[in-house]
Amino acid sequence: MTTVKRRPIRQRVPWSYRAVIGTLRPVLMGITRRDWSGGEHIPASGAFIVASNHYSEVDPLMLAHFLVDHGRPPFFLAKSSLFAVPVLGAALRSLEHVPVHRATSRATDALAAARAALAEGKCIAIMPEGTLTRDPDLWPMKARPGVGRLALTSGAPVVPVGQWGAQEVLARYARRPGNLLRRPIQKVRAGPPVDLSDLMARKDDPRAHAEATARVMAAVTGLVAELRGETPPETPYEMKAGERHRRTSS
Repeated sequence: MTTVKRRPIRQRVPWSYRAVIGTLRPVLMGITRRDWSGGEHIPASGAFIVASNHYSEVDPLMLAHFLVDHGRPPFFLAKSSLFAVPVLGAALRSLEHVPVHRATSRATDALAAARAALAEGKCIAIMPEGTLTRDPDLWPMKARPGVGRLALTSGAPVVPVGQWGAQEVLARYARRPGNLLRRPIQKVRAGPPVDLSDLMARKDDPRAHAEATARVMAAVTGLVAELRGETPPETPYEMKAGERHRRTSS
């Protein structure tokens, strides 16, 4: 198991964010063990996008823990419905996370807000799948094109991150955590920025957005495969009509 020396946070973050870090990080340190790797790919300064897999309700916390330990607290693109939840919504706004309004006239607002955050030198974190994977074995599934579009229109590098182990804390769709006394190991690995240089001239082309997203997710899936020591499916699972709101146990 690999640990890292925590880097200091040198960028501006809201006071509420520092309060959350001070509260949650000791809890996560107490209930999990960490196997962090690839930290050399996390920029010490400047804007960048992090793209990661999504298979448990708590894996955003593990991703944030990894990034905070490397001195770069993330600002998440999160579905707008979370901002409507009492208390949680107020907390997300206070922490300056960005709401994503899907399939509405405000859908482009998130892209503009994310580009503005990147212009300030922030780390923007995205789970490109848009929801918990429906793959029966928790492999990354086919993603939405938003991460590719943001990367090409902003010019910010995309650092892929694979993670594995959060399902031992909270299984997909579970209501209560488990195995906390065993302190399950959280494996998080960052890879080198995905090469999208040949697509930058087509920043307004939806096909280029899709290709960029596919490359990002291939890199993420490769990292997950390394962490799991397994071979992923040849083609990613594609969520079918009717699955979007169906909750199944894992």
